[in-house]
Amino acid sequence: MTKLYFRPYLVATGFVLLLVLAVSVAAQKPDSPPAPAEDDQSAATFKTNVEVVQLFFNVKDKHGALIPSLTKESFDILEDGKPQTIKYFKAETDLPLTLGILIDASGSQKSVLGIEQEVGGSFLENTLRPKDMASIFSFDVDVNLLQDFTGSVSRLKKALNEVKINSGTGACSNLPGLGGGPILCPSTGPRGTVLYDAVYVASHDAFAQEVGRKAMILLTDGEDQGSRLKIRDAIEAAHKADVICYVLLIADRWVAMGSGGGDMRKLTNETGGRVIEVGNKFEKLKQAFEQISQELRSQYNIGYTPTNGTRDGSFRKVEIKAKGGEYKIQARAGYYAMPRKEN
Repeated sequence: MTKLYFRPYLVATGFVLLLVLAVSVAAQKPDSPPAPAEDDQSAATFKTNVEVVQLFFNVKDKHGALIPSLTKESFDILEDGKPQTIKYFKAETDLPLTLGILIDASGSQKSVLGIEQEVGGSFLENTLRPKDMASIFSFDVDVNLLQDFTGSVSRLKKALNEVKINSGTGACSNLPGLGGGPILCPSTGPRGTVLYDAVYVASHDAFAQEVGRKAMILLTDGEDQGSRLKIRDAIEAAHKADVICYVLLIADRWVAMGSGGGDMRKLTNETGGRVIEVGNKFEKLKQAFEQISQELRSQYNIGYTPTNGTRDGSFRKVEIKAKGGEYKIQARAGYYAMPRKEN
C-alpha cells in the first residue's frame, strides 16, 4: 500500500506545476497495455496534438436514454461563446479506457464496504477490455494507492479487498505527513475523510500521467472532513488531468446523507460525469455501475483547434450543442489553456 501526501513544493507554487494538458505520453509501466496498432496511429496522434482540444461526452434523450448514433453534423461547439470548427469527431466504443476507483474508508462506510468490494469487482470484470487499465485508491485520514494502473483484474480485485475501514482515532500520531508534515492534523473534531484531497491526488499524481479516455469513480457519502484543499482545487486538478468524475453516494443506513452532495454535483457536472445516489442498497449500486459502464462505452469524441490560441493558463468554457432534438449533453465544462512545456 502506498500512502500519498502533498509535496511541499505544491503548496509553495499554488498550482503552477500542475499538468500542462494531457499531451505527453506517460512512461510505459509494467502493466501498461501495448502501443497502439498501426491502424490506431491517427487517434494517438490526435491525442498528443497540443493545438487540439479534445472532449469525450454522452448524449441522452429527455428520458435519460443514451443516443449513440449521431454524426458530426449533429453538433455545434463553442468556446467562451464563440463558434469553433470541428476538426475531429468519432463515436468511441473501443478506445482504451483508464479508470480509477476511489473508496471512502471512513467510519460512515462500515456496513457498505462489503457490497462495494463485491459489486466493484464484478464491474471491473465486466467492463475492462484487453487494452484498458484501472487503479484502486482508498481515503480516510490520508490517501492510499492500493493498486497502480494495471489491466490485471485479479490484482485490482485483490486491492479492493484490502480496503479497511479507518475511524480516524489516533491516526495522526503515527503517519508521516500528518501533524508535522504538509497535511495538517486537526487537533479537534473529526479526523477522517480527506475526500477533496483524494480527488486532487488521484488527478494530479495518477491520471495526469495518462492519455486517452479517463474516468474516476468515487464511492463515498460525499462529506469531506479534514482535507487541506477545497472542492474548487479538486475540480481544477480533475480538469487539468482531463478526467471524468462519477460519484456514487453510498453510506450506512444510520448515517444520513449530508450537504456533501452539492459539492459532488459541482465536481461531476464540471467534469462530464454525474452523481448517482445508491444509499446502502446492493441492487442500486449494481445498477449504478452498469449505467457508468454503458456511458463509458457510448461516448463521442470531439476535437477542435481553438480560435483563441493564447496559452495564458485561463479556464475556457466549452459548450457542445446538439441540433434537431431534445438532447442532453453530458460533457466537461471546459479546460485550462496551460502554457506549453519548454523543450
